[in-house]
Amino acid sequence: MDIEQFVEDCLIANKESDAQTAVSDVLAKAVSTPNKVLEAIGEPSKAGLRVFLSSPELTIFAATWTPQMNLMPHDHLMWASIGIYTGREDNIFWRRTPGGIKAFGADALFQKDTALLAEDALHSVTNPLLRFTGGIHIYGGDFFGTTRSQWNPETLEEEPSDGSVIRGIFERENQRLGLNGDMSPSA
Repeated sequence: MDIEQFVEDCLIANKESDAQTAVSDVLAKAVSTPNKVLEAIGEPSKAGLRVFLSSPELTIFAATWTPQMNLMPHDHLMWASIGIYTGREDNIFWRRTPGGIKAFGADALFQKDTALLAEDALHSVTNPLLRFTGGIHIYGGDFFGTTRSQWNPETLEEEPSDGSVIRGIFERENQRLGLNGDMSPSA
């Protein structure tokens, strides 16, 4: 897998009339050969976000989850496409209700699986495995510069979130496991 060519293919696909589907097709092709993705990106060894592209139109990064890592319910406010190249990612889907958010569905993504999330999707993420999980995440906008929401995992109270909040969660996860957790945007 050539990361630069992958990014270029995603940028081209993002110009299609159904950008998310076109970009997801590029992603599905990439994660269909997980060994090639691992050769290009490397075996996950800590929680992190390795950013390949961050622009107002598209954000692409490899996210790596530590064993049994959890991310509270959150939104993106833009479409998202996720492809797993190693491990497993479990998603619980949530809906806004007059009384707060309520869980309404779930999906488990395994190696080679992809998922498309709509702009209004709310989900929480868990790596249920005792090993690392790696996925490529593509967002139809500026993921790091958009103020979004997350919900407290105990109270389900809505809180502000953005790229720096997310990086902090990954840093704390690395600290929990005693790993070096440099989370600069290019890490």
